[in-house]
Amino acid sequence: MYKRASVKTSGEGSTENSRTPAGQMYDRLKILEEPGTCLEPERRLRAMNRPLLAWYESHARILPWREDARPYKVWISEIMLQQTRVEAVKPYFERFIRELPDVASLARVEDDRLMKLWEGLGYYNRARNLKKTAGILLERYGGAMPEHYSQLLELPGIGSYTAGAIASIAFGHPVPAVDGNVLRVISRVLASKEDILKQSTRRWMEELLKKIMPADRASQFNQGLIEIGAVVCVPVGPPKCGECPLESLCLARRQGLTGQIPVKTPAKKRRVEARTVCILEQGSQIAIRRRSSKGLLASLYELPNVEGTLEEADLAASFHLEQEMVGKVEKLPEAKHIFSHVEWHMTGYRIQVAGAFPPEYIVVDKKKLETVYALPNAFARYRELI
Repeated sequence: MYKRASVKTSGEGSTENSRTPAGQMYDRLKILEEPGTCLEPERRLRAMNRPLLAWYESHARILPWREDARPYKVWISEIMLQQTRVEAVKPYFERFIRELPDVASLARVEDDRLMKLWEGLGYYNRARNLKKTAGILLERYGGAMPEHYSQLLELPGIGSYTAGAIASIAFGHPVPAVDGNVLRVISRVLASKEDILKQSTRRWMEELLKKIMPADRASQFNQGLIEIGAVVCVPVGPPKCGECPLESLCLARRQGLTGQIPVKTPAKKRRVEARTVCILEQGSQIAIRRRSSKGLLASLYELPNVEGTLEEADLAASFHLEQEMVGKVEKLPEAKHIFSHVEWHMTGYRIQVAGAFPPEYIVVDKKKLETVYALPNAFARYRELI
């Protein structure tokens, strides 16, 4: 059995800034269970609807893709937000939309320009899939975004979460959008010890949420859960339970399990690779090259680098320079970059090159690194020194 108890209007859990009287009344709703009883998972989740929606109405962050939830903008923002923090995405999103405001401009953008717009966000296949999908949208849907979950799932780079987010946020369809934030929140509310990295756990939660989410407020429901996971039931550090509208429903909070839930399979240990990176320069010119079309950082530009930790005496041969071409050599700071399954531990050098650069390199003016050529984040430490 559950009922509403008194609602705070000041101090911790204050609702003085709620945008509506409903928000003031319900965002600290208390769910009281009779002693010795426990709500079934579906009923427990259904009970969170009203406080969740009221809390979101009064606490949602103002974000550029929320203020204008057109399908194109929702799609671009959701792809950018994969593996990337909200604050980091904002300037990228605004720059991207200014230059590529619609599906047609995205479908026709040159690859190098697209990579430059994406530079710094990482996971560059996301950008490639955006362009590929834009071409499909022009050909198959006249440049519009399909609104149905099943249609969205057919598009490159769109999985179950992104399809649910677009269908619900842009079109209002009652489809769950279960990302890492939602997995964490629901696991804690239900005190579930299922491994959230398993697809079976995600599917189970999607089915539960599909049954209880309000059909007429799907966008606010999904975004509310994501928002709680982002700013209250946070991914790093202890959850801010005293600020959570779902506190009285949360079994992990009640049972003292917030430190153990959610459960995740331990990540496999990353492979460590030593690499030597060289800034090969001559006046205002610098040498870069394009990586292979397959594998890590496929087809992206890079600073010349080789596997292993080299001493100064080994640099000329390793970077295909004649010894007489090697002028001043400067040792640069070490750097590290972490990919999903590998870490690069890098040693760096700056070499003043005399004579013509070897033909394997692309020789560009340094200023063009700011406007034309995108270098992956892996080289960020050395990019700062150019």
